[in-house]
Amino acid sequence: MVAVEAYNTGEGDLYPKIEPYDHGMLPVGSGHSLYWEQSGNPNGEPVIFLHGGPGAGTTPNHRRFFDPVHYRIILFDQRGAGRSTPYANITDNTTNHLIADIEMLRGMLGVEKWLVFGGSWGATLALVYAERYPEHCLGMILRGVFMGRKSELDWFLFGISHIYPEAWQTFVDFLPSTERSDLANSYYCRLIEEDPNIHGPAAAAWHNYEMQCSTLRHHISEPTRGYGGNVLALARLEAHYFVNDLFLSENEILKNVGKIADLPAIIIQGRYDMICPIISAKQLADSGTGMVLNIVDDAGHSAMEPGIRRGLVAAANSFRDTGHFRGG
Repeated sequence: MVAVEAYNTGEGDLYPKIEPYDHGMLPVGSGHSLYWEQSGNPNGEPVIFLHGGPGAGTTPNHRRFFDPVHYRIILFDQRGAGRSTPYANITDNTTNHLIADIEMLRGMLGVEKWLVFGGSWGATLALVYAERYPEHCLGMILRGVFMGRKSELDWFLFGISHIYPEAWQTFVDFLPSTERSDLANSYYCRLIEEDPNIHGPAAAAWHNYEMQCSTLRHHISEPTRGYGGNVLALARLEAHYFVNDLFLSENEILKNVGKIADLPAIIIQGRYDMICPIISAKQLADSGTGMVLNIVDDAGHSAMEPGIRRGLVAAANSFRDTGHFRGG
């Protein structure tokens, strides 16, 4: 049995590192195979972790938001992301495909209901999934709410310039002046090119822009120059989803929010989140669902900022202990 106490090594209140007890690849069609893993308690309460991006993939630290004695912790990499194959592939890669993949994974693992945990794009996916399959959800833990509306896409592509003008200007200056009125499509055309000399620098520029705007306390570091790791998948898949309006109708999530009114849910939101501004979290919390909104004063967007990290762990612990969430 794994020790349950959290530890303090500069990583907030994350649980200790653990390894999966089970993992594999799930073929889902169109040539895609998804990496999945399980850790924690095989007989515990199931929780599904939905990563952001699209394209960000999962990391071992994502297991550590959850008490491994209580939870059966399920992670998977979405189409084109992380260890799923083919890497950075956009064929049949839409929101509807990802929702179907989650259901296929649930059925394959024999899960009747699970707690759904997602941040940023993962929160979008969690909300859409819960609205379509509320009968398979125990509740939701959301971070950095993003509902895929035009106003939110415009903020990411243009509005951030009011807060991070230097990062935005570098992002824009990567493109010729004639292509700067439609940033998403201009980047997308480069990111889908097969030639790494074309898609590589575009991916690095997109990734650098997002990373520089993701935390409250910005740490100056060497910019991304290559496009290994998740850089290409993150940039290509985000651009792919952006130019297709996330494959959602405008305001789809809020229009269907009544379907999840009975699900316990909490939002952990950084007050200074510049990627997914707090207005979306507030609108969702005010939508009549009874969602708890916990605002973290000293945080931006990243799940690994100390206040966000502690809030997410506390939310999972609250659900473990009571089956619901506490505000404040």
